[in-house]
Amino acid sequence: METIQKVQQKQIGQYVADDFRTAAVFAKYKIDFCCNGNRSIEEACEKKGIDSNTVLEELEAVLNSKTDQSIDYKSWPLDLLAEYIEKKHHRYVEEKIPVLRQFLDKLCKVHGERHPELFKINELFSASAGELASHMKKEELILFPFVKRMVKAKLEAGGIQSPQFGTVENPIAMMMHEHDTEGERFRQIAELTNDYNPPADACNTYKVTFAMLDEFEKDLHLHIHLENNILFLEAIKLEQQFN
Repeated sequence: METIQKVQQKQIGQYVADDFRTAAVFAKYKIDFCCNGNRSIEEACEKKGIDSNTVLEELEAVLNSKTDQSIDYKSWPLDLLAEYIEKKHHRYVEEKIPVLRQFLDKLCKVHGERHPELFKINELFSASAGELASHMKKEELILFPFVKRMVKAKLEAGGIQSPQFGTVENPIAMMMHEHDTEGERFRQIAELTNDYNPPADACNTYKVTFAMLDEFEKDLHLHIHLENNILFLEAIKLEQQFN
């Protein structure tokens, strides 16, 4: 486990090299970890008039965060699972998209001439970003609230009013179709990035961007798994209990 004391001893570039997830924190505060990565965090923060302790605490939180793949999601109540997906995976997507778009735009400007595939990668990711934003809102405003209402009705042994979309299977079918579309987009991105392996002439930003895209795809796979294979199937079963 990293501590703030250990973090303070690292140069910014080394810090990002050790754990690419920290790049998002530096990007948030517009601290250059690529060309000017040979500075301490204190030096960079002082130059920008930023409280270094705030940055250090955020970096420590990133370093100490772990993903527990042993969680038994199937045992969770459906309303808790829906809430978890929204707070964990939807927020992850919302936080990472602006950082990745910034990095991809920079790569296209700096490396696009030698690596024209970057323009297609950027195009695919931008399309995914827009579609995911719309997709998640539909879940948060329409599908998830209905799932929560069904759970509440079952706990209270009451009934539930038929939704405007007819049956929960209708929005679920739409969400699954959109999941397939995003899965295909990321298959193309993985192919264009050589499975997220940067080229030999890649700079630090290049390496971080590919690592972040790799992480983004892995999170999306878990996100879609939780919905397609658990939440959606159980929501259909739950609705049938009211018929």
